[in-house]
Amino acid sequence: MRILITGGAGFLGLHLAGQLARQGHQLVLLDIQDFVEDEYPEGVRCYRGDVRDVRLLYQLMEGVDAIVHAAAALPLWKAEEILSVNIDGTRMVMEAARQRGVARVVFISSTAVYGVPEKHPIEETDPLVGVGPYGISKITAERICERYREMGQQVTIIRPKTFVGTARLGVFQILFDWVRHGKRIPIIGSGRNRYQLLEVQDLVSAVALALTEPTEAANDTFNVGATHFQTVREDVQALCDFAGSGARVLSTPAGPIKAALRLFEAMKVSPLYPWVYATADKDSFVSVEKIQHALGWQPQFSNAEALIHSYRWYLDHYQEIEGVSGVTHRVAWDQGILGVFRRVL
Repeated sequence: MRILITGGAGFLGLHLAGQLARQGHQLVLLDIQDFVEDEYPEGVRCYRGDVRDVRLLYQLMEGVDAIVHAAAALPLWKAEEILSVNIDGTRMVMEAARQRGVARVVFISSTAVYGVPEKHPIEETDPLVGVGPYGISKITAERICERYREMGQQVTIIRPKTFVGTARLGVFQILFDWVRHGKRIPIIGSGRNRYQLLEVQDLVSAVALALTEPTEAANDTFNVGATHFQTVREDVQALCDFAGSGARVLSTPAGPIKAALRLFEAMKVSPLYPWVYATADKDSFVSVEKIQHALGWQPQFSNAEALIHSYRWYLDHYQEIEGVSGVTHRVAWDQGILGVFRRVL
């Protein structure tokens, strides 16, 4: 199968390319960011460009059997860029796929589309309430996909929980840095809430099934998340225990901390965006029964295993990434005001 992956230079794109190439697929990758081509299997073709470039999309889709549309502007980007990339980019990918006769599209959405729900586990039929430009953009992008599905295009929509794994940095680099230095790790609230994560290898296996299972099973919308997870306190402490650095969990009062984070965000001195801290002290987990029954998907990693797996990679590479920051999941995020608190904790 010949597959186009948008967002191919990103964290998910890197893992998708590795696994799908091992399965014998021919891969074409597109990303607005630069590729480090020696990270990818031999024979993978990498192109730098924008998913809003219709001519480039049409060119790259020649002979393509399937598309994994993973390109997205992340929540730290400017609102207008998030809306443009995530909405207009999806529309252009879907239209180019229709015109080129691409048989399958897998769209990587997010559980951010559910907002901050009170009911758990969250099911695919529950209300969609976007928080901030990113959540709104993903809901709108899903509706675009659904319209093309109604026109006869096979479109699998995958809503993954926050995923971690080797080469994952971003907000998790902040956690890993604090753990490595034996800091107290502040969590919003008591930490007795359950917050589901996902190992990127488990997400990749879900995408692979969406690309190969029969249309009648795959042409749908699916949650994806770990099936084994404890409370936030227990999962973060498991990471601290593994590190053996003396790091330990520190509970904080949710109300004052959220108010402070809102202020710091308004002052543009915090890397945390609203959906992160708005949901941090709440239960947040989805039902994955639908994808288990329809596609036979089974995750292999628990929350704690996923965090530890990611942290072990960080320990092997942190010296290479110190001093480099950005706004994608593959680079560290500037800690901003959090760096001040790091020094005193």
